[in-house]
Amino acid sequence: MMGVKSAGFARRSDESEHHVDKAIKKRRCRRRVTIQLKRPPENVPLVSNTLQQLFESCNRAFKGPGTVPCASDVQNLCRILDGMKPEDVGLSKDLHFFKPKTEIDRAPRVTSATIYKCDKFELCIFFLPETAVIPLHNHPEMTVFNKLLLGTMHIKAYDWVDPLSSDCSISPTKFLDVDGSSVRLAKLKANTTFTAPCDSSVLYPTSGGNIHEFTAITPCAVLDVIGPPYSKDDGRDCTHYQEVHGLLEAVAIEEYHKFKLLITVQSLTLYFLVLSADSEEIRKVREGRYGWLKETEIPKESEMDRIEYMGPQINNPSNS
Repeated sequence: MMGVKSAGFARRSDESEHHVDKAIKKRRCRRRVTIQLKRPPENVPLVSNTLQQLFESCNRAFKGPGTVPCASDVQNLCRILDGMKPEDVGLSKDLHFFKPKTEIDRAPRVTSATIYKCDKFELCIFFLPETAVIPLHNHPEMTVFNKLLLGTMHIKAYDWVDPLSSDCSISPTKFLDVDGSSVRLAKLKANTTFTAPCDSSVLYPTSGGNIHEFTAITPCAVLDVIGPPYSKDDGRDCTHYQEVHGLLEAVAIEEYHKFKLLITVQSLTLYFLVLSADSEEIRKVREGRYGWLKETEIPKESEMDRIEYMGPQINNPSNS
């Protein structure tokens, strides 16, 4: 989220990228509840010029499933988001989920509110009480902009590593761990704490930290622009992951290179390069620059409460 010249969580990139392969299908779990945001006070405008500008720019930038906004549209959306303030969506620190937790036995739950949603994109806000977590999850075939509006948040983000060079026709991506579950190598893109106000971030289908986890250090509010939205019917379901630590890292690295050698054994030069790379790759994993991710069932922490958005409204002429 948030370096002035950064792409995604690691650096901001203006290049559009192709969508990823078909993702494993799991649904993000949400629960409807009756709590609602308070009506905006009288000094909050019914229409936010900045929010309206964001909506209109999204309409131009997002062309539908299978596409990524062009570089100029990405730059424009980031510029708008960078300038957004909590008041643009009717937020204040007096919201009920920003108050200290009183239910000792109840884990803090994330709450979401949808500002606008169509087939091409979605605008939504996530509210995280202190210590609340949005577990490690992906965004298949999506371009996502994040803007931290309030609070301090720790973000950890990964991108998948392709074990073969781009000119190879075979691209193995999964390996077996000791439990018989598949794990996959990912490169760490961010492991940082951010505090609002800060710049927005953008992640792409295959880069920028597409797999990420949010942890609220203080109560937080995050504005997401997601294009296209999650859709189980269209193959854009949410998959959750957990990090695999310990001796498995070295074992998986070994299997990673064995598979690579089987495919590229015709190249003696590459053979020796791969052999010499083992210790370096293991060192990178141990230093935290890479990690092994394992698909997991939907975590309990991913269950969210959903509330009605009651901030400044969007003027959508197509609904007239």
